[in-house]
Amino acid sequence: MSVVLAVSLLGMCALALCGFLGRTGRSADLAEWAVGRRNFGTAAMWFLQAGEVFTTFSFLGIAGVAYTGGNAATYAVVYLALAFLLLYFVQPRLWRLGKDRGYLTQADYFADRYGSPLFGKVVAVIGLVFLLPYIQLQLTGLGMVVGLVTGSTASGRLSMVLASVLTAAFVLWSGIRGLKNSAYFKDVLTVGVIAVLAVVVPLHYVGGGGVGEVFRRVHEAQPQLLTVHGGAQDQVWWTTSVLVSAIAGGLMATPHHWPPLMAAAGPRAIRTNNVFMPLYQVALMIPIMIGLTGVVAKVDGDGDGVLLTLAQGALPDWATGLVVVAAAASAMVPAGAMCIGISTLVAQNLLPPGRESARMRVNHSVVVLAIGLALTLGILRPGLLADLQLLTVSGFIQLVPGLLAVLGARRLLTARAALAGLAAGEGVVVWLTLAEVDVRHVNAGLVGLAVNLTVAVLVQLLFPHPAPSRTGDSAPAPHRASAPGPGPDGAVAAAARRSDESPRG
Repeated sequence: MSVVLAVSLLGMCALALCGFLGRTGRSADLAEWAVGRRNFGTAAMWFLQAGEVFTTFSFLGIAGVAYTGGNAATYAVVYLALAFLLLYFVQPRLWRLGKDRGYLTQADYFADRYGSPLFGKVVAVIGLVFLLPYIQLQLTGLGMVVGLVTGSTASGRLSMVLASVLTAAFVLWSGIRGLKNSAYFKDVLTVGVIAVLAVVVPLHYVGGGGVGEVFRRVHEAQPQLLTVHGGAQDQVWWTTSVLVSAIAGGLMATPHHWPPLMAAAGPRAIRTNNVFMPLYQVALMIPIMIGLTGVVAKVDGDGDGVLLTLAQGALPDWATGLVVVAAAASAMVPAGAMCIGISTLVAQNLLPPGRESARMRVNHSVVVLAIGLALTLGILRPGLLADLQLLTVSGFIQLVPGLLAVLGARRLLTARAALAGLAAGEGVVVWLTLAEVDVRHVNAGLVGLAVNLTVAVLVQLLFPHPAPSRTGDSAPAPHRASAPGPGPDGAVAAAARRSDESPRG
């Protein structure tokens, strides 16, 4: 076994150990497992948020886009800054609703605010369909990282299997608290590795001129890379990608971000992180710079492995192993968050009300099934979910109109209008993506969003009043099915049922 592989596997085990140590007691119910006691402070929320932003895309994708498309890679930095600006205003409101109404999932919000359990189930199914490719992407990226640095496909598959088993194990054991602990490990290591690469890689490949020399040589050899130029990643692609990603991320369209938000202790921790988190994203400029260094160093390949290739050439084997551990951690922590997102959607929103022990068993089973399916497809049929992966952000953004329509005290759309718009938007996105329709580099999600809004408004105008229902306009709050007992959460839930917080038709 090579030094790089040994360090990589030990690092994965160390991350999982941190996750196991996060457990403070037996999780007696789904709420405790998924959102803890809703008391995570600023530091815990910081690492949870950062842990889900830095994924394998940070190590493979961003550097690869910079290598092939140059300045086009800056879209990731721009959209994240815009997303955190939106989150500063949106997340505190969603947290208050979640605290008062007992939300665990994104689907809880839709079911409660629209008074429509059906809406909640539709949102839960969308989450299942689009999150599974995300998990598969993390595991496949991890296998690619190990395979590239070891030169062995078998080593890459071994790492995928080990990472999947470890991630499922610590998530099942510790839930959201284990995810928080592993995020501490991941972020400290990732920031350290990125800082070292920022210094070592330019010095090794261009000499004492460092970063400045990298940009000078790129300007001399391929000046178009320092602008958003023509081609597949042109100005239209850049602008629409920024818009779609910023809207989806900033308006909480992705379901795996909801349990960490619901775990927060209060709005202050949320706002503080959203003020300073954009500074943290400046670190994403380093993979971009390394991708451009690959242009100067004339690295062979399609760009996805440029960061790892350059790191391996500039660092000793044990240090390269630490880079791989950071990349692996950037896959395992987000994959863990997505497992929590998927399993909670199933147990909370797709199962009929039942005993808490049964819900926990189903929840745990879904974690194993989701990560097992993602691993199997990642190894045997890595391209099978590729089309779905193209749909993820574009698919999730279609939830935004319905989410915003009931964010305030008054409902702006009926459930029928919001569902019609959602169905139309998703249909357009699926058609444009799978049929490979030429939309001149406009992000398919933006086209779908325009159709979504148009259909929702038309249905609202044609049918302004909600359809008759035996249950009335307001559905039971999600927490009622789990029958909270006495205590702070139960008292708040009872108070919420008597409040006028529910949107009015």
